[in-house]
Amino acid sequence: MRHSMRLAWLTTRVPEHRLRMRGATALGVSLACLALAVPAHAAPAPNSPRPGAPGAGDPLFPGAGNGGYDVRNYDLSLDVTPGSYDYTGTMKVSAVATHGLTSFNLDTDGHTIDRVTVDGRPAGFRVTEGPGGGGEDGESTTGQELTITPKKPLRDHRAFQVTVDYHGNGKGDRTGPNGWWYVSDGGFASAVQTTRADTIAPVNDTPSDKATWNFHLTAPRGWTPGANGERTGKRPVGDGSKVTWDYELKSPMATELMGISVGRQTELRAKGPHGLALRHLVPSDQVELYRPIVEKTGEQISWMEKQLDAAYPFDVYGMQILKDGYTAAMENQTLSLFGPGWFRDADKNEEYTTTMVHELTHQWFGDSVTPSDWQQAWLNEGPAVYYAARWADEKGYEPMEEKMRAAYGELDDVRRTDGPPGRPTELGGFNIYDGAAVVLYALGQETGRHTFDRIMGSWVKRYAHGNASSADFIENAVRVSGDSSLEGFLTHWLYDTENPPMPGHPDWT
Repeated sequence: MRHSMRLAWLTTRVPEHRLRMRGATALGVSLACLALAVPAHAAPAPNSPRPGAPGAGDPLFPGAGNGGYDVRNYDLSLDVTPGSYDYTGTMKVSAVATHGLTSFNLDTDGHTIDRVTVDGRPAGFRVTEGPGGGGEDGESTTGQELTITPKKPLRDHRAFQVTVDYHGNGKGDRTGPNGWWYVSDGGFASAVQTTRADTIAPVNDTPSDKATWNFHLTAPRGWTPGANGERTGKRPVGDGSKVTWDYELKSPMATELMGISVGRQTELRAKGPHGLALRHLVPSDQVELYRPIVEKTGEQISWMEKQLDAAYPFDVYGMQILKDGYTAAMENQTLSLFGPGWFRDADKNEEYTTTMVHELTHQWFGDSVTPSDWQQAWLNEGPAVYYAARWADEKGYEPMEEKMRAAYGELDDVRRTDGPPGRPTELGGFNIYDGAAVVLYALGQETGRHTFDRIMGSWVKRYAHGNASSADFIENAVRVSGDSSLEGFLTHWLYDTENPPMPGHPDWT
């Protein structure tokens, strides 16, 4: 991507008799004629092919993602050996050029690239360290750059397909945190947020370039692969000792929501509201432990649909619960991932359902409606915390007002140290989680519950399956409410370095 463009310079033949002229005047005239014929700094034509940008320009992760093309579909074939975590893969990326391309990049990290083709023809490629290098901090987890040079430049608006054959080991070296999570039985699951999808496969690793997906996951017979979307079939490979499981995700998904796995796991299927397909993956030796837990998702989906007056946005939903090796929870699109620790006290109380609602909420906020860049992650986490708190309040687990009052008090200092909710200096902080929920609580206090619910429901309908920004959220709130003062109200709440007064609670400090 850092290739410089070659300019085709015009040449002017100087008459021979002029070359024979004596004196500086004759030479000056000749050079003047040449200068007039060929500008010293001729600009390239506007549509001339050039390298795609080596980053998508994200404020927090400038080296993540790439420019010059728009991905339409990812088709990933991955053959994984449980236990050793050796893998071979083929990633087919169908895209459209957004300007003429002499070369372009995919994000990759830790793979050995074996072969690259563009539209079936061998292409040149090289792997270099990506901007930011390696390390544990957010700025340096942008992996490596796979620069691809097709045989001929790609024209603007041209559709093309890149095929990358690669191999590696799931526990091999990466430049930053790995997106592979290992289970004691030899299986694995992916949790790749924020910029770790490139440790699974070469991709355009930015939330601003969503695409549909197809997965073809191969594992030894007796192991069950899982992936986002709906399973479309499975088929034996070679002598039958391996089986390939096929999945299709028809709705566009950002790379950071990829959720694939191979494990000793059992698929549980059911029907949810209005016939929605539900499928869950749980450890095969703990089916009866987790069956009553995953069966609660239907009720939770109905509850969320009622809050938003908006249907669940995808064709399928489910939970994947790992036996061990993972402690967090992740909103992988259509297949939320959970570590077992969330359900340790499931036989004593049902407060764990609050976490289930948090990840379910993300299917609308973050998965269907995806922020344009990572600095606007409050649009993901704020609603997830807010609706989980509303659920907990209704179930009697924790009063919402108490939670919001405590968070309001803490947010004031966090605004100065980590940035306000709408402009965080890094991800994973209080400001974009509980702090962003406080922003939404303040909006509800200002507008009233009915108008607030209309604003949130309109948001997930208007921008379904696309990208949107904080400015879009503010505009939508003004449009739905008919109250132009909400523009200034939300601007202060999202960007000020001190808390604005909480409507309805003058005693909150």
